[in-house]
Amino acid sequence: MDLVIARNPDEGSRLPYLLWVPLGDGLVFRTAGTWPRTKALYCYPVSADEWPSTPELVERLPVRSCARRGAAIDLVVDRARENRSQLVFTTARGREAVFWQAPRTRKQARPNVRTPTARAAGLTDLQIVVDTRERYPYRFSTQQVGTVRRALPAGDYAVEVDGRPVAAVERKSIADLVSSLLDGTLRYALAELAALPRSAVVVEDRYSAVFKLEWAQPAGVADGLAELQVRWPTIPIVFCETRKLAEEWSYRYLAAASVWAADEAAAVARMGVAAEAGVTPAGYAPGPPVPPGAPELRAWARRAGYEVADRGRIPREVREAWVAEQVGAVRSERGRSG
Repeated sequence: MDLVIARNPDEGSRLPYLLWVPLGDGLVFRTAGTWPRTKALYCYPVSADEWPSTPELVERLPVRSCARRGAAIDLVVDRARENRSQLVFTTARGREAVFWQAPRTRKQARPNVRTPTARAAGLTDLQIVVDTRERYPYRFSTQQVGTVRRALPAGDYAVEVDGRPVAAVERKSIADLVSSLLDGTLRYALAELAALPRSAVVVEDRYSAVFKLEWAQPAGVADGLAELQVRWPTIPIVFCETRKLAEEWSYRYLAAASVWAADEAAAVARMGVAAEAGVTPAGYAPGPPVPPGAPELRAWARRAGYEVADRGRIPREVREAWVAEQVGAVRSERGRSG
């Protein structure tokens, strides 16, 4: 697939180029330039019918990656320099707008900006749901946050849309992290977190604390954490030095997720592209946990009484049954521990 740039045949337009993006059936934009080298380029989305039958091509770039991530489209073209860019769906002066930007132009957009110390994402009415099983929960007393106690299907802290979690954070001390890793419950917890559109694990200690353990093998713990991150790459495990920093990180993460959930539906509708699995236009439908590799899944299926071949595609019903068992095991474990 290629990223194609052609001249705009409409001589009366202020945007002299047409940009064809290989996402879905193809997205077409009018734009001001051929690449965002010195500044972000304004783009105007148009119907695919506006692409000329015999375009006057300016450039055709092979694409290594083209994927929608939230309210943006990430593009990586196959060349050594100027190969990364992003189409951002946003608002400007109260109007919907699309900007094509590169890493360099993004850095130049807000020079010398101080890290904000006020409310996260500009939210004044963020409400965080705290799981009822949290014994000593974060109070978020230094932030402008309202909290409510309620049983959560996954995680310890969450934000909701229409009564359903759209993002969650699982809190761990270093001792809890390691013990849950060794007894296998952390694996099930991540499987359940993966059913949410956004989720993360925050640890109230430094990563270096893993290598100071005296009651567990540091190398084994480090390998286990790395394996979990490979299996569930969408669920970051973030190490913060203290409980206070972990609370601050959780607040910022949940605020950003709340804004993302609110903007997701409009962005997907404007792109005209179906949402990926696990994220619907409502922004909160759960996606399935990621099944293990084929050999492990085949072994599980045979233990569960399914007939599977030694090679080839594993039936969908087997994958769905594995997901159901993982989620059920997590909920049962959480019920016993609560």
